[in-house]
Amino acid sequence: MTSRRMGFSDGARQWVITAYSLAFGGLLMLGGRLADLWGHKRAMLVGTIGFAGASALGGAALSSGMLIGARALQGIFGAMLVPAVLSLISAMFTDTRERAKAFGVFGALSGGGAAIGLMLGGAITQALNWRWTLLINVFFGALAAAGILRTVPTPAVDRARPRLDVPGILLASSGLIGFVYGLSHASSGGWTSTGTLVPVGAGVVLLAAFAALQRRVASPLLPLRVLADRNRGGAYLAVGLAVIGNFGMYLFLTYYLQTVLGLSPVQAGAGFLPIAAASVIASTQIGPRLPPRLPARAVMGPGFLIAAAGLLFLTRITPDSSYWTVVLPGMLVTGLGLGTALMPAFSLGTLGARPEDAGIASAMVNTSQQVGGAMGTALLNTIAATSTTYLRGHPGQATEALVHGYSTALWWAAGILAIAALAATLLISHAPRTRPHPETREPCQPDRTPAAHN
Repeated sequence: MTSRRMGFSDGARQWVITAYSLAFGGLLMLGGRLADLWGHKRAMLVGTIGFAGASALGGAALSSGMLIGARALQGIFGAMLVPAVLSLISAMFTDTRERAKAFGVFGALSGGGAAIGLMLGGAITQALNWRWTLLINVFFGALAAAGILRTVPTPAVDRARPRLDVPGILLASSGLIGFVYGLSHASSGGWTSTGTLVPVGAGVVLLAAFAALQRRVASPLLPLRVLADRNRGGAYLAVGLAVIGNFGMYLFLTYYLQTVLGLSPVQAGAGFLPIAAASVIASTQIGPRLPPRLPARAVMGPGFLIAAAGLLFLTRITPDSSYWTVVLPGMLVTGLGLGTALMPAFSLGTLGARPEDAGIASAMVNTSQQVGGAMGTALLNTIAATSTTYLRGHPGQATEALVHGYSTALWWAAGILAIAALAATLLISHAPRTRPHPETREPCQPDRTPAAHN
């Protein structure tokens, strides 16, 4: 059944994407807190099974409303699943070297998943139809649930766990949804439109009220001690900024590969595989080897700068550029830099958090990614559109105008990654503890600043 037969308008097609991102971004903090209250295993199982069920509902959708509702359900259960996974890694791997390896694998899967998903989704759509891009999640969900049941330990019951902060949930979720929606609207409606200013303003007010509330309630949704640690706070900021740059690269190179170079969706997805490979190599081979030996900022700062250099190389694209001589080298450098820098950033986002705060600390890593992605969409799309419009007044320069817009946005993305490097260098102070007898086989333990014990 085609989208036209299902009654899709252009707005409805946009909501297929927006419904997921709003539900996911708005409920991440709740999902993280549920992981703390229920335990990682239960939260992961509920999230996995719920996500698979929502995917089945979407694959069987008979109308646009049904599909949009299924996508929103996917976002809800995804918001429960992702923080539980990250906090489980943090809880299971406390040794510095093992923790670095575990977060390296997590970073590799996160970085490589986007590129592989683009290619796999395009291939499934061409070979079968769009429904199978959702239905295949049922198979993956069954495998994941079996793995969780078999490998994840069941936590001991802790009857002292605090109750949910319902007012905080309502304020945080509605504030994040309003803020993310407003930023998403800015990419199409402009920064000064009512559809942008009203939800962004409402989101800021609600989030400010949420922050004030967290100081007074006995069991806050987001204990402010989670943000007070400079290493965790610096990691959240650096991740959010880095996602803006990374998102800009994927967004505009996707446009460039398909619109300008004329590649099919499958070919464009395959074109991103090298950056996935570079990210995997950096996350598993480079990133894990450095944190036990160097201060975190000495890994993250240069990593983000290398990624920025890759984006600067990509600004050389023209309507006649070759994928092999411009796009591929730029993507490889960007992937190596981001893979190296994001691995310790993910680790620091949960390092030193109390066991009862591990889920919400993990959720803040994902929340920073979601907010960064929304800001990247709005900011970089606006920059690209403005630059494109500037050149469109000249006859015969439509393609040149598009590429100029993409290139200008990539310049800005590189600058934002440079700011991420600066933030990591100035804010993050974590360093591995130097042991008096390095010949011992016992692995080094991380040096936790006093704030990490908050």
